[in-house]
Amino acid sequence: MHWYLDVLKKYVVFSGRARRQEYWMYVLFTIIAAIIVAVIDAVLGTSPVIVAIYYLAVLLPSLAVFVRRLHDTGRSGWWLLLVFVPFVGGITLLVFACLEGERSANAYGPDPKSAYSPA
Repeated sequence: MHWYLDVLKKYVVFSGRARRQEYWMYVLFTIIAAIIVAVIDAVLGTSPVIVAIYYLAVLLPSLAVFVRRLHDTGRSGWWLLLVFVPFVGGITLLVFACLEGERSANAYGPDPKSAYSPA
C-alpha cells in the first residue's frame, strides 16, 4: 500500500526515477481501487460519476510515475507520446515499463534500486 501512497505524495513530480516495483505496485493498487470505486458507484446508482472523478484524480500521478519509469530506463518522458500511435505505441511503452532500469546514475538521477539494497 505504501507504494500507492508514495506515488500520490509525489503527485506531479516528473523528475527523478521510479523502479519497476514502484510502478507496477502503483498500477496494481490503482486497478484494485478502480474496481472498488466502480462497485461503489454501481451500488449508489451514480454509475460513471464517481469512477470519472477517481480517474481524473489519479491521472497526473499516473503520468508522473510513468515518466519517472521511463527516466529509469534512460528515456525521456517525451516517449510517453507513443501512446498516440495506434497498437504499436502501447506495446512499445509496455515493453519500456517492463525493462530493468539502468544500474548506474543517468541524466535523470541516481539508481533508485541502490537506495533499497540491503547493507
